Amino acid sequence: MNSNSYQNILDSLLTAIILVDHNLTVVHMNASAEMNLGVSGEKMSGRSIHACFSASDGTPMSLEEALRNNRNFTKRKASWKLHNNQTIMVDYSVIPSHEMNHMVIEFQPLDRLLKISREEAMLASQETTRNLIRGMAHEIKNPLGGIRGAAQLLARELHHEELEEYTRIIIDETDRLRNLVDRMLGPHKSSERKPTNIHEVLEHVHSVIKAEVGSQITIKRDYDPSIPPLTADRAQLIQAVLNIGRNAMQSLLENGTANPQIAFRTRVQRRYTIGRTHHPLVVKISITDNGPGIPPELIEDIFFPMITGRANGSGLGLAIAQNLVNLHKGIIECASRKGKTEFTIYLPLDTENA
Repeated sequence: MNSNSYQNILDSLLTAIILVDHNLTVVHMNASAEMNLGVSGEKMSGRSIHACFSASDGTPMSLEEALRNNRNFTKRKASWKLHNNQTIMVDYSVIPSHEMNHMVIEFQPLDRLLKISREEAMLASQETTRNLIRGMAHEIKNPLGGIRGAAQLLARELHHEELEEYTRIIIDETDRLRNLVDRMLGPHKSSERKPTNIHEVLEHVHSVIKAEVGSQITIKRDYDPSIPPLTADRAQLIQAVLNIGRNAMQSLLENGTANPQIAFRTRVQRRYTIGRTHHPLVVKISITDNGPGIPPELIEDIFFPMITGRANGSGLGLAIAQNLVNLHKGIIECASRKGKTEFTIYLPLDTENA
């Protein structure tokens, strides 16, 4: 088996692998390692392992000792600082080979594993919530229909303007409650999936928000033009992104944020796991604002119905957005602090899972 075959096998692994020589110079880095370290294996080849990450926890010394003594070892919860100043926590194992004069470094980012576990729990919890809402919705809509019908019949028998006003209120309020239940249930028509350019979706949302706020908010776009079309329902994706964008817009305006900004950004991410499904490629859509942030006590629950941090919010926009993205086998994540709130949508690009 030639070296290219070995490299192809390494690149197919979900585990991150770095192969270094006796000088700790990178010989090969598989695709998972590239993704987790945010570097190109081709550019790192021939450079010191220290160019991939820096560590103040003894990692470099441990690697040198493993080579010197030809000893395998594993370390838990090591902290590596990447070239982009991001810090990741990893478990890593080292397997030196004196015969080949090389050493294999195998690592697993702990933050991603925890994130996958949280996503699994969130998806399961949201599915339970959706089933509960569906059951409640049918129980609520049936009597609402009876109340509305009875109010209409009563209105026909009344010939007093003041009394007719009461029946109009009953009818209007039952319609409002029925519409609320319909919104909680999400889309009630089947998806119309076809190849969709995600940037056309974002540009449509940009146009809608720009028409509403004019020059009050600066809207920035940073797109990756190499992203291929994905199989999706264009209208549903527009609704999901618009719900997030409008939330950001309203938060900025309601809180009087100085120099308010919203940014739309797209990138391709390789080897990403959503729930329990691994996808070779996903599109990553980030929607960021510089508003006041989401209260910490709400951040874990904002995708559930009727949860909102805004005084005038309905608590349905984000729940509907998450539901629409879930229908595309994707997920929405949120990170927030004062001055920066980022919603990230992950959508699979592999059409068989779309």
